[in-house]
Amino acid sequence: MKIQFEKYHGTGNDFIMIDGRKNEFPIYDFGLIEGICKSKFGIGADGLIVITESEVAAFQMHYFNADGKPGSMCGNGGRCAVAFAAKYDFFKRNDIIFLAYDGLHNAQVDVAMAHRKFVDVSLGMSNVSKYVWIGDDIFLDTGSPHYVTFEHVISNIDVVLAGRKIRNSPKFESVGVNVNFVETGLEEIYVRTYERGVENETLSCGTGVTASAIACAIKQKKEGDLYFDVKTAGGQLEVSFTRVKDLFSNIVLKGPATHVFNGDIEI
Repeated sequence: MKIQFEKYHGTGNDFIMIDGRKNEFPIYDFGLIEGICKSKFGIGADGLIVITESEVAAFQMHYFNADGKPGSMCGNGGRCAVAFAAKYDFFKRNDIIFLAYDGLHNAQVDVAMAHRKFVDVSLGMSNVSKYVWIGDDIFLDTGSPHYVTFEHVISNIDVVLAGRKIRNSPKFESVGVNVNFVETGLEEIYVRTYERGVENETLSCGTGVTASAIACAIKQKKEGDLYFDVKTAGGQLEVSFTRVKDLFSNIVLKGPATHVFNGDIEI
């Protein structure tokens, strides 16, 4: 059986996009998904996304990690899914609601620009009301679990070695955790992320960038309407939210979603 796909990336975080309305893709064949995501042996990607119809939203996003297993919320993947859906007229207006692992998400995209190489997508994220200090580090969930640690200079860190050590520590080994290394600058923050499921450093992580911005607000004791420019190895993202005490709401992740190429694969 031949399956059509498209390749997208959100600041270097790359995904295989499949329209499940047109392709009967076996979403429970985790070994197949892992093989497709493998570089050199398959298409190669940080994850695979299947778009299907939804009774409560414009579409449903089914996200799978590079290891083939179903993943939790993926911020950059969500932005790419919205760009993909806009390209194929899943919705006509500039705003949309879609269903993901952690519930409904709203997003905004210029549908008139949807057929261009890339489009900026603003993605509404789930509220955050809980976080835990672990020494000087912070653990929180932004649709996926994230561990945030602050460093003076992150360019010198072996993210794979240090991230894998935390991800496989007794506290997180059973379900895993994404590990973010954050450096704060005068006008922006710098983030590098080790992602569970990929089990490697990725060029960008949407939920990780969001978690890192929120963690910075916690560490710096900032409240009110907040905005962060975030630099990753794959490009620039923006995170904004409102903090009232320990409630973080109106969280928006914004950045480019880029179409790379189309293709088909025999499965």
